[in-house]
Amino acid sequence: MLKHLRLENVGPVDAEIQFGERMNLITGDNGLGKSFLLDIAWWSMTRKWPAEVNPKLTTGKKALPRTEGAAKIDFSFTGKSKPVKYASHYERPDQAWTGRSGRPANPGLVLYAMADGGFAVWDPARNYWRSQGGVDIQNRPSAYVFSPSEVWDGLPGVEGNWLCNGLIRDWASWQKEKGATFKHLRAVLDALSPSPEEKLTPGALTRISLDDVRDMPTIDLPYETGVPMVHASSGMRRIIALAYFLVWCWEEHQQAAKLLSEVPTKQIVFLIDEVESHLHPKWQRRIIPALLNVVESLRWAAQVQVLAVTHSPLIMTSAEPHFDDSQDAWFDFDLVRTDGTSRPFVELKKRPFVRLGEVSRWLTSEAFDLGSARSLESEEALQQAAEILSKKVTDPTRAKALDTQLRKLLGDTDPFWIRWRHIGEKQGWLP
Repeated sequence: MLKHLRLENVGPVDAEIQFGERMNLITGDNGLGKSFLLDIAWWSMTRKWPAEVNPKLTTGKKALPRTEGAAKIDFSFTGKSKPVKYASHYERPDQAWTGRSGRPANPGLVLYAMADGGFAVWDPARNYWRSQGGVDIQNRPSAYVFSPSEVWDGLPGVEGNWLCNGLIRDWASWQKEKGATFKHLRAVLDALSPSPEEKLTPGALTRISLDDVRDMPTIDLPYETGVPMVHASSGMRRIIALAYFLVWCWEEHQQAAKLLSEVPTKQIVFLIDEVESHLHPKWQRRIIPALLNVVESLRWAAQVQVLAVTHSPLIMTSAEPHFDDSQDAWFDFDLVRTDGTSRPFVELKKRPFVRLGEVSRWLTSEAFDLGSARSLESEEALQQAAEILSKKVTDPTRAKALDTQLRKLLGDTDPFWIRWRHIGEKQGWLP
């Protein structure tokens, strides 16, 4: 499990973070460093940047110092046999971060679902250096990093081999075998479905083109059966890919551990960027509880830690019944604006998780910092209305003009009207 990160002169903010051992929610505006934090977390445990392993990626690039001077990434995690703590410094002549010689520590299975649809996997059974005659030999892939297209079509190796068959071929193969792996896949899809009435149910294999000889997986939907996977919606493909990787990573890890006569790992760290990406609100409301439950559906004999980035108030609302202060944490990035004498700066805080109970209250919380859960025009008009309501003497002409504007912006049953009409009738500027 990732225990802590400390950043100095790298990324938008200097910060020290103590992670919860189970669920970590990360919020903040665009461009403040949320995805960057996941990249750092991945690198700390695997010692490779995602784009360093797979240059096809447009994200996951190597972190660079923010300004001149020393830069440091200090981190610790629970290794296979003992806690690991290390401070890495940026060496400008080498344009690289320092690392220990020999094999890096074993953090367990590390999974990273990136916002653009790519995935990265570090498997201690398949990516860890092996020893021969007491000498470390780095002859295994440093990680499996997939571009969005490689998730579906497969990940090629450097020697013309295949490191992963990809979702389409693996799914079809598992379905034909009708074995335990396909049962696990169905269980995960069921757990991640948007509702009990809209299950992601595998349909019959099909062909979609004379020029594509692959057996194409399909999904049975309430309104149509046998929808080819590649024709499913963006939200469905996101969840389907997520389900596939959860199953593929664990199944492949168990097979590799068996070949090596090793015990499967006892810890898994799951990084997921923009967990709500492409998902309808009703799906956003279920995804965090589903991810927490999916471990049980897979019967993983391992402790799982989740670091999830979100822009969604529904994600935060959905976490309320499950949030446990003893093992979970919420971190929030904010842009702090000064009095104008200096530039704004980014701040990262671990905030107390307060159950707000209603999604609009999350919109106006420290997580999202909106003035209200209304349109921007409504918010500005209501601010003007608040000024009028706070005055003992009001300009009737201004009040009537604002009343006309508000009627175009607010619904007839909006609770605002109760006080507005009462004051307006009392002061005489409403009939």
